[in-house]
Amino acid sequence: MLRRTMPTLMTVRGSASFRATALFRPRSVLLLADPAVPEAAIIAANLAAGGFKGRLHVIGMAAEGLEPAESVEALPEAPDLAVLCLPPAMLEPAMAALAARGCFAAVVPVAAPDLAAISARTGVKALGQGSFGLCVPRIGLNASLAHIQPANGKLALVTQSAALARAVLDWAAAEAVGFSHVIGIGGNASIGFAMALDWLARDAETGAVLLDIRRIRNRRAFISAARAVARTRPVVAIRAGGRSADASGIGDAVMEAALRRAGVLRVSGLEDLLSAAETLARVRPRVGGGPDSLRGDRIAIVTNGIGMGHLAADAVLAGGGRLAQLSPETLAAFQLLLPPDWQAGNPLSLGPGSGPQLAEAATMLAALPEVDAVVALHAPAPQDGGEVAAEAMIAAARTGGQRAAPVLVSWAGQATAGPQRQAMARAGLAAFETPEAAVRGALHLAKDRRNRAAAAELPSREVLEVAPDRASVRRIIEGARAAYRRVLTEEEGLGVLAAYGIPTVPGRRAGGAQEAADAAAMLGFPAVLKVLSPDLRHKSEVGGVTVGLASAAAVKAEAEAMLARVRAKRPQARIEGFLVQRQAARALELRLRLGDDAMFGPWIGFGYGGTVADLAEDEAYDLPPLNLALAGQLMARSRTARLMAGYRDRPPVDQAAVADALVRLSQIAVDFPEIAELTVNPLFADSCGVLAADAHLSLRPEDEPGVLAIPPFPAELTRSWQARSGEVLTIRPVRPEDAEAHGEFFHTLAPEDIRWRFFSPLKELSPTLTARLTQIDYDREIAFVATRRRPDGREETIGVSRLIRDPAEPTSAEFAVVVSRSMKGQGLGRHLMERLFEWGRANGVRDILGHVLADNAPMLAFVRALGMTVKRSPDEEDVMEARLVL
Repeated sequence: MLRRTMPTLMTVRGSASFRATALFRPRSVLLLADPAVPEAAIIAANLAAGGFKGRLHVIGMAAEGLEPAESVEALPEAPDLAVLCLPPAMLEPAMAALAARGCFAAVVPVAAPDLAAISARTGVKALGQGSFGLCVPRIGLNASLAHIQPANGKLALVTQSAALARAVLDWAAAEAVGFSHVIGIGGNASIGFAMALDWLARDAETGAVLLDIRRIRNRRAFISAARAVARTRPVVAIRAGGRSADASGIGDAVMEAALRRAGVLRVSGLEDLLSAAETLARVRPRVGGGPDSLRGDRIAIVTNGIGMGHLAADAVLAGGGRLAQLSPETLAAFQLLLPPDWQAGNPLSLGPGSGPQLAEAATMLAALPEVDAVVALHAPAPQDGGEVAAEAMIAAARTGGQRAAPVLVSWAGQATAGPQRQAMARAGLAAFETPEAAVRGALHLAKDRRNRAAAAELPSREVLEVAPDRASVRRIIEGARAAYRRVLTEEEGLGVLAAYGIPTVPGRRAGGAQEAADAAAMLGFPAVLKVLSPDLRHKSEVGGVTVGLASAAAVKAEAEAMLARVRAKRPQARIEGFLVQRQAARALELRLRLGDDAMFGPWIGFGYGGTVADLAEDEAYDLPPLNLALAGQLMARSRTARLMAGYRDRPPVDQAAVADALVRLSQIAVDFPEIAELTVNPLFADSCGVLAADAHLSLRPEDEPGVLAIPPFPAELTRSWQARSGEVLTIRPVRPEDAEAHGEFFHTLAPEDIRWRFFSPLKELSPTLTARLTQIDYDREIAFVATRRRPDGREETIGVSRLIRDPAEPTSAEFAVVVSRSMKGQGLGRHLMERLFEWGRANGVRDILGHVLADNAPMLAFVRALGMTVKRSPDEEDVMEARLVL
């Protein structure tokens, strides 16, 4: 009933506030400079040489091509954007003067230790400190420290490193790659990644995004903005210094997990970044394809030399890709291109002197449904016609369509091949020097496709309803706090798991050896004895764990011996008694971990458990919150997944039970952010289920918040509501598992309601649109669904309302609402809108806007009844704007 397939975000501009448009699409730029600052002359020259269409002013120095001004106050009009090349002491007065004049966007390419505080005090938002600057080649803006003018194109670079920015620009100039934006975040003190990505998500001219990430200031805003960009275009990220900052590699692994959740491709070095840029700037995956095309890694190789083909084939397999399996009919067709004694296959070698036939063969391979990408390899050869072959490849690329597989080219060599490769690059082909680089590009394309598909994957409607005993956990934590302990005992840790429905090994606490023997007799044999001490993280290292005790006498004797061993090895350790457990049956040992990363916050790890867990180095990572689908994907990324499938005399593990435990661990992280670390090791898993035998839990300092990078499902907003008919419905926020129900609801709508809601006579909700409607960022937007329970037990969606905040202006939001025909006249639409208003007020929204087709008389009457003002849209004659100030 309201606005388009994907709601348009609008900006309500204040008279004195920052506007993203002023930064990224300025009409006038001011350089405020001290000539003694080295960056001033570089930026002045770049501004003058960039061909900027608007006005350029300078204060503080003479600069050819820039209009001089005496002061900010003396300018004929307020500039949209200011570049500040000033000593640190002069920055705040300059930013205050800009704010007074009405300029609130700046670039600070110099040192500015207090930039965040200055920005907060003045209201001027800035790229910096130490920003590389800002380039928007489309409008001729080069307010940067670049050594060359970047060309206009489809690639966007968002970077914290000026050195990396120059390296990428230098490479791009040689490869004929252009940019829509180059954005220097610098120290990320004021304007960060999130704002830049939000802008790029709405920029139709940006085809792919490169990220150089050192520090994320706002983890939630970054993940949300990155996901918004990755929904519609490839995003590739690099992180320099991650491993040197954290030798364990956990920080790097957690970052990759965070980027994966956002649909971003993580690469490991500058060479990979440039390879990905070469591919993604020029190549798009084919549209359509069967189920086997989802991985995107079936690669066909065609070459004029078999040695090159073998190198490429090895690179495909080493990189985890697949050599496309060509049918006998296909191979027979290619046989016509080969000499009589050559055999067609993959790699397909056309032989020396066949350069001009490479394009024809590559085009034929690209048309095959069983091929996801083609790698065409050329090595110089006598009388091969390298230039003719390159021209043929260029011509073939221009005739390829969206339904053809992409073709990546390796033109090996330099003396003759270099100019040919450059000609192909200028024509828009993804051209590489080596077979391995071309294959790497194809695999980047496949991985990007998988990442973005996984981020938008529609889970089943199955939801694990966790009903924990939160009060019990709260008592355990408060007891530890009261005792001034941040490390809980094993018994307390297992108690937390049990409160969340994770099965635990039965156990009893014992104060001494005889009490331990009595506890073992009650629990049964064989028994496990563990020393209890808040100072012993790994009890087995000091002989603090013994298994297989077959009698009460054995338990008593071992308790006395254990106490002596531990006191001898760790005399300072506080001993609080023993934990006695019934020994679990033989099973696979797993480790589940909840930890915390400085950049992305709480994370969940899964992998091989037991005493060798750290040596096994098998741990996969993800971020909470998890649902069952994400838990299954996390398990599949570990090497332990192969053991869980069963081997030799071991039956398969109940993987559903393991996924269940991971989701419950995730819910602990959501409900109790004061938990800094929780390790479950071992978690015994077999065909009957799981059993936690040990748990280590530590708390954060009381004044340290734990913030998830991904907002959890706001279950507290779930309520019951009674319709006029007396029927009681559930009104709750939408969740990813509602995808199937959303599709069913769409089919209950009348064609007219669909046209009014989506501004188009849609026949189906595409998977992409369904993901967009059900996988939302609860910090940025809300969607309430009205549901009823069907006789088969499934939930049925019968109404939806939605409110999306503008990332550039969070106090403004756009709404949409639609209800099924059966519920019209029941007051459901009004209630759903009132829930939006309530959420908006609680989250700082002041202005709500909706778009209604002019012929939608029922909706126009409805919004007027809600107190909204209605006027015709200035942009579209057949659209009305409904607005409400909360």
